[in-house]
Amino acid sequence: MSTSRTGGKGKKKRYKLRYDRIIAVGVVFIIIIVMLVSCIGSCSGKNNESSSEISSESVQTQTENTSLPVSETTSETSATQPATENSGYTVQKLEYSEINKGDLVLVNKTYEYKFTEDLDIVDIYSHKNEYYTVKDMEVSLESNVINQLNAMMEAFYKEKKNTDIRVIDAYRSKEEQDKQVSGNKTDVTGGYSDYNTARSFALGSFPADGTSYYLLDEGDYSWIYDNMQNYGFILRYPVSKDLITGIPSSTYRFRYVGVPHAIYMAQNNLTLEEYIENIKSYNKDTPLKVTDGTKSYNIYYVSANENSVTEVPVPSDKTYTISGNNTDGFIVTVTLN
Repeated sequence: MSTSRTGGKGKKKRYKLRYDRIIAVGVVFIIIIVMLVSCIGSCSGKNNESSSEISSESVQTQTENTSLPVSETTSETSATQPATENSGYTVQKLEYSEINKGDLVLVNKTYEYKFTEDLDIVDIYSHKNEYYTVKDMEVSLESNVINQLNAMMEAFYKEKKNTDIRVIDAYRSKEEQDKQVSGNKTDVTGGYSDYNTARSFALGSFPADGTSYYLLDEGDYSWIYDNMQNYGFILRYPVSKDLITGIPSSTYRFRYVGVPHAIYMAQNNLTLEEYIENIKSYNKDTPLKVTDGTKSYNIYYVSANENSVTEVPVPSDKTYTISGNNTDGFIVTVTLN
């Protein structure tokens, strides 16, 4: 049997390195990485956008929820304010004609007295005390005015021991006033004289020596001028006020207006004309405050409705009075204590 051999030593097999394949694999790997990164970024963006929308809605909802209670609170506060302001008050309904009635009616050459009041006008002689005299048994005043005059004259006597003062003129009806005009005693016709109100009167002095004269602010009588406001009286035509009142000044013409009003007028040197105008600056919420030393008062003005009834606010738990001013409204006087 014969055997065949290849001559010489055996050679090792060599492998050739393929760089092109390595590069191709690397490129594929890079592409895969890029795709993964892109996918992750896209998903992350969507999540962020969704998160942003939720946050925005959350903020908006929170803002709306926060604003609702504020709005409701404001509404409740506004609704309760009128109740607070009006608490303790009620309404008095008055016809326009009521402005012509009351202790504060202004009567002069411009504003006529209407004689519509139901007054208790009585003669002074039968109702006075012993501390002063009266011209005759016919001279009359409203009964409350006489009561206040009695109180003042009693206090005057206790202080000065003087009974010389006499009431020489007082209430006049429209007809009586017109007779004064006919007799050339005045040019003020009936309805335009303060005497027509039954709250105005004139005083004179009649000493025991037989002399007589209109009352003057001198000697014992100065007490009257210093204290009359404490009894509700004013000097109707004070000195240097002629142009305001339309009547020459006089030291002997007095008028009853009520204690707090007389006190304020005396303190501020006001005529009745000036006071009626001044009081219009005050209302229920910002009243004029006056004290007489023992009592305190709130005073305010309410404009009258000429074409309908006027709703005048008055306290439900305090004593009060309402007076017309005979021009355009009402004056409310509240006693606080």
